[in-house]
Amino acid sequence: MPVFLKTVLLLSVSNVFMTFAWYAHLRNLNDKPWYIAAFLSWGIALLEYMFQVPANRIGYTAMSLAQLKILQEVISLSVFLPFAIFYMHQPIKLDFLWAGLCLVGAVYFMFRTV
Repeated sequence: MPVFLKTVLLLSVSNVFMTFAWYAHLRNLNDKPWYIAAFLSWGIALLEYMFQVPANRIGYTAMSLAQLKILQEVISLSVFLPFAIFYMHQPIKLDFLWAGLCLVGAVYFMFRTV
């Protein structure tokens, strides 16, 4: 499997865990003390690191640090959008499109060959 594809797949799984660690407690644990949410989120974040660290190590063999960061941000927003709409029941906003277009520009500048 190509390095880029491995990196994208691992970062995607990583971002699913991290999105739930950061935001799911707002829906599921809103009636619990914050420290319970923090400890549960920390446990989920540990799973996130089990995918994120290998993804970055693999990706760094073929991409620069800046490319890895932009790739992670694009994946993060790609994971966040369906999470926000389907899991958190947030309305779709045109701002999601504009943010996505800004990221397309960032990807272009990070991955272009000069």
